[in-house]
Amino acid sequence: MKYICECCGEEKEDWPALAYDSPYFYSCLSEDELKNAKLTSDLCIVETPEGTHHFIRAVLIQEVADDCRDLDYGIWVSLSEKSYHEYVENYDDKEFEAEYFGWLSTYLPDYEFSESTPTTVVVNNSIGRPFVFPHQNHEHAFVDDFYNGITKEEAERRINRVLKAN
Repeated sequence: MKYICECCGEEKEDWPALAYDSPYFYSCLSEDELKNAKLTSDLCIVETPEGTHHFIRAVLIQEVADDCRDLDYGIWVSLSEKSYHEYVENYDDKEFEAEYFGWLSTYLPDYEFSESTPTTVVVNNSIGRPFVFPHQNHEHAFVDDFYNGITKEEAERRINRVLKAN
C-alpha cells in the first residue's frame, strides 16, 4: 500500500513485518518431542523432562535511522509460568496492561546468539500484541542495533532475504 509519508512528504510503501511462526526452541524439537508441545499463532507451551517452557508472540520494532519507516518483527519471548498464565488469563481483556521480564526466543538473522537476550515485554491489550524491548545494558550487536537503528539498506536486505526464503 502506497501513501504520502507525514514525516518526509515522499510517497512510501510499507515494509512487510518479518514474522516467525514459532519460538526457536520449538523449531529445534524432534518429532517425538513435538508431541509434548502446543503451538498456536500467539502462544506456545513445551513440556520437557527439565520443565515447562512458556512462550508468547510479540512485536519488536527496529528503528531505521535513515528512513521514516521502522522494520517490524513478529517474534517470540519466553515468560515465567506465572507471567504466562497471567497473560493468558487476561488475553481478551482490552483494559489489561502489564510488564514482564522475558527472554528473546527468536534468533534474528545477521546476529550470533550464544545466549538469549533479556527483554522487557510490555502488554497493552487495547493496541494488540505485546511489544518487546531488549535490556539496554545487555552487550550484544542486536541490542546496539535496536537502540541505535539500522540503515534503510540493511532493512531492505533483511526483508528481501526473508521474502526470497518463503
